[in-house]
Amino acid sequence: MIVTTTQLADGRELIYFDDVDSALPAERAVDGRALDPRPANAEMRQDPLTGEWISIAAARQNRVFLPPSDLDPLAPQRPSNPSEIPSNYDVAVFENRSPSFGPALGEPDASNADALAELRRVGLERTRPSIGRCEVVCFSPEHEGSFGTQTVSRARTVIEAWAQRTAALSALPGVQQVFPFENRGQEIGVTLGHPHGQIYSYPYITPRTERLLASIDAYGPTLFADLLERERSGPRVVLSGEHWTAFVPFAARWPIEVHLLPHRHVPDLAETTLAERDELASLYLRLLRGIDLLYGTPTPYIAAWHQAPVHERRDEVRLMLQLTSPRRAADRLKYLAGSEAAMGAWIGDVPPESQAEALRVAIGKAEA
Repeated sequence: MIVTTTQLADGRELIYFDDVDSALPAERAVDGRALDPRPANAEMRQDPLTGEWISIAAARQNRVFLPPSDLDPLAPQRPSNPSEIPSNYDVAVFENRSPSFGPALGEPDASNADALAELRRVGLERTRPSIGRCEVVCFSPEHEGSFGTQTVSRARTVIEAWAQRTAALSALPGVQQVFPFENRGQEIGVTLGHPHGQIYSYPYITPRTERLLASIDAYGPTLFADLLERERSGPRVVLSGEHWTAFVPFAARWPIEVHLLPHRHVPDLAETTLAERDELASLYLRLLRGIDLLYGTPTPYIAAWHQAPVHERRDEVRLMLQLTSPRRAADRLKYLAGSEAAMGAWIGDVPPESQAEALRVAIGKAEA
């Protein structure tokens, strides 16, 4: 696989990942646009009621909203469309023009332990710069689609990009956690129909992961191994291979919720083997295509790759995909109202066992 790194006109990094069977030429065009300077780094503010950090990133208000295909900012550049990517490509990764975190980074020699301790301290009107990095991952040059519409070869290229970028972003000073994800569908809030995902590199450990660490402290370091062993022998498995198992979790929050775990302990995508990445490419496509066949139209979802923190607890936190959708019927969505949104007290609409059975049937149809 050929990887080519270059820069956009305003200095942002752009990386091309070519399929192993790519027919693209090696040459890459130069970005000749005249761009405004990058926006100022955002600011984080701490909520003293929860200890959580909120990034105030006003530049995000300028994001493109559902553009027509001839003005797709993720398509290869043409004279009539001065998009973000100068050349045709298979998979392309570039720094977000209006990031929630970054482009500033931490001090190269700063202590990560000291930084995390300081971030976990609670006080009034505490602020910090929103250091880090936000990247866009384009799965295809086509205007429409998603990860699930790609070929196995292209899916494998995207997985390689996720793994390589996880390693590179984890090495940046001040980065504490790396999060690849895909938002799919306008019902989720997607503003670009182009098949793409994102990677966020946070300057703190995210609230969901902090709660996971507390659960590991309460249960013990074998939490993931024991959980996977229980699920693999139970009624909620929807898909399994040599290296990965997908299942509906015992206490699913969302009408559609699937977790995917590697069979051995792996903290993040960067530490998966080539064999694990190869199987993931085909198995993940089977899962997504089955989910799309649950109803007559494509399913909106968030595909979230939960990875271990960069600098702590890596022997205890296992890589996990959590795919969730608010779709509870062909024409109905689950909206987070009083109990879930205000109090975090969830009520499940669909029994996990019946949802697992429906998913197994749908995956079977996708493979027929």
